[in-house]
Amino acid sequence: MQSEPVTQAVSSLPIVPIAHPLNASLRVPGSKSITNRALLLAALAEGITRLHNALFSDDSLYLVSALQGLGFNVEINPKEAIMTVNGLGGRIPAGHADLYIGNAGTTARFLTAFLTLGQGDYVLDGEARMRERPIGDLVAALEQLGAQVSATPNQGMLCPPVSIHANGLPGGRAAIAGDISSQFLSALLMVAPYAREGVALEITTDLNSQPYVGMTLGLMAEFGVVVEHEDFHRFSIIPTQYSPREAFWIEPDASAAATFFAAPALCGGSVCVEGLGRFSAQGDIRFLEVLAQMGCGIQEGTQGITVSAPPSGQALQGVDVDMSTMPDTAQTLAVVAPFASSPTHIRGIASARYKECDRISATVTELRRLGVQVDEHQDGMTIYPAQTIQPAAIQTYNDHRMAMAFSLLGLRAPGVQIENPGCVSKTFPEFFQVLELLR
Repeated sequence: MQSEPVTQAVSSLPIVPIAHPLNASLRVPGSKSITNRALLLAALAEGITRLHNALFSDDSLYLVSALQGLGFNVEINPKEAIMTVNGLGGRIPAGHADLYIGNAGTTARFLTAFLTLGQGDYVLDGEARMRERPIGDLVAALEQLGAQVSATPNQGMLCPPVSIHANGLPGGRAAIAGDISSQFLSALLMVAPYAREGVALEITTDLNSQPYVGMTLGLMAEFGVVVEHEDFHRFSIIPTQYSPREAFWIEPDASAAATFFAAPALCGGSVCVEGLGRFSAQGDIRFLEVLAQMGCGIQEGTQGITVSAPPSGQALQGVDVDMSTMPDTAQTLAVVAPFASSPTHIRGIASARYKECDRISATVTELRRLGVQVDEHQDGMTIYPAQTIQPAAIQTYNDHRMAMAFSLLGLRAPGVQIENPGCVSKTFPEFFQVLELLR
């Protein structure tokens, strides 16, 4: 395994501001969203798949460990960022397993659907925050498809631990809400080809994070299964099988890249994130459009995408933006907003309250700790320009995106200290080492 990043050993990390315009080119790890989907599809395919530039982080390794615990042969090479999966054509070897998944929401949702294909009894559980994250919509949809799945009541919601009594997935029709997490739908779509009958799915609400469902459909197609759908509202899947991929390349993580794309807006200069293109399947690549609205320059070249600060003499502009398609970048925008010349209104991220923490409340609390005026809304926040930023120790709520976003703010304002910096290991263990490349 990889050596532990230095941040695992410290409880608090001061961020030293950068006093000069940036001029940096860097790489970020492989996409978490693609890595975890590809791992599941590879396990479902019949044969060997090799994932290149795979993400090695807490979230992806929880899924690797779970697959290994279920009897799959999954070999990992952290040094080369390669994962090799021997898929079994929809068969799950283990007839019983108790799986611990930390606070890996993607893993929890994907495995809940995946395990219904097995034969036996399985339990999924995680840390305290995972037991507060709703999964009832997915459970209800799986029950409509003939599965026996139960979750645990918690404050009016169904949450992990999840118990699955599996005898294969019968199939049929199911209606599912899409406003809490698009991962529920993605989980159903990926396992549906292995149901005994065809599967028809209908979304009963607005679909949150729709680009991630598009990513799921695109990856399914790359593994040989094409899904028919009507404008992301109704989906039809016939019984079939995935084909393995000898060499499947995973593009860099756009959510992680967003932090570095935003750095020139605060510090001036420019930053290139290598290996990413504007037409990435990842919805968070659209964060570039938000930065462009704020006045930043965006240029795509052969090496990657470069973001530049607004031209000399032009102020950073506040924006009013619906971030429902890219909620994981909302915290990054929130820490840039105090330095804009007009208020910034972030809308459409009610689902962020059910992430690793209540991200709306946490972000508002920590901005106010820094002396920033913020109004909290049910589905977002309004952030006002700040004349000064007061020094503060930022609480991260064990949320990797809180740590990464507020570290960015510390590159501009002195006196910012990140508590529990090691929480970035969830998706980006080397984050602070890469951050230093900006200097």
